[in-house]
Amino acid sequence: MNASLPLTATFNAVPSEKALMPFVSVENMMRLVHRVGLEQMLREIAEVIEGNFLRWESFDKTARIPAHSADGVIELMPTADRDTYGFKYVNGHPKNMREGLQTVTAFGLLADMHTGYPVLLSEMTMLTALRTAAMSALAAKHLAPKGARVMAMIGNGAQSEFQAVAFKAICGIEEVRLWDIDPRATAKCARNLQGHGLTVVPCATAEEAILGAQVITTATADKRLATILTDNMVGAGVHLNAVGGDSPGKTELARDILLRSDIFVEFPPQTRIEGEIQQLSPDHPVTELWEVIAGRKPGRTDAAQITLFDSVGFAIEDFSALTYVLAKARETGLYDLLDMIADPDDPRDLFGMLMRAKP
Repeated sequence: MNASLPLTATFNAVPSEKALMPFVSVENMMRLVHRVGLEQMLREIAEVIEGNFLRWESFDKTARIPAHSADGVIELMPTADRDTYGFKYVNGHPKNMREGLQTVTAFGLLADMHTGYPVLLSEMTMLTALRTAAMSALAAKHLAPKGARVMAMIGNGAQSEFQAVAFKAICGIEEVRLWDIDPRATAKCARNLQGHGLTVVPCATAEEAILGAQVITTATADKRLATILTDNMVGAGVHLNAVGGDSPGKTELARDILLRSDIFVEFPPQTRIEGEIQQLSPDHPVTELWEVIAGRKPGRTDAAQITLFDSVGFAIEDFSALTYVLAKARETGLYDLLDMIADPDDPRDLFGMLMRAKP
């Protein structure tokens, strides 16, 4: 059922008299992307994230809460401001690809801080790919060399096309050089990027892919301490966008690259556990990206500098994506309504509500 949201369905009010909650399914998320336009949606999500980073100090912040197994990890990513609570449920199971399953799946929820009532439930497998790409490009907007037009995309899995299109839409990247350990993944990525206004160059090696690239994005899936880029592969003046190292025991960059780079992170207590910097001492200096966006600390300061965005994903980014989707769902009607909350006429008479429902 698609319908206009009740007028009371704002961030600060119960969705309706019967507590019907908007739900954005995978189908409606895809419809929403096409209604808005992929590049426009990536730009708009990045703008919402940037706005929330400018008010970083108004959010509750905690590192995500993991449950690890031999096969992967399941995590909750919560945050809240004064009015709205949000969380994402997300998994990371690299083995899933061999079984025909997604490596990462997710859903998210927003709730009213004043009543505790949920106001949105949304798929976030698709939305996480969008917000991760938007976040990468937003960081590069502040850190990459001016006039960067070529990006190497190392790892051509589920995230790669989103990254390429986001960098085109937000940073002006014109050429994407692709490499993956699996040539079929590279062929898939090249095929999918046709018609998106990018020059796409499939490469036989990672070394070939980084030739001439001012931005290097790594987005591999194996859950291990890997060295996708060795120290001699990274020259002066590049921006590194390290997306794949996002859990304990999972990295992509040689340690010596980190020692030559100025490192920018989302939330240090989380990144030191999950990011590339888990390879470094706990007191190794890093800069929080929100401080760069807010103008409190410098980003790129000279042409020879190596900047590294050690991206692991943070709850405020998901909060931003969810609030954006709620606003767009209201605008477009692309949602369903779920009867999620038992809401008796007399709040004290939940039992009576149950008995009156007896056939």
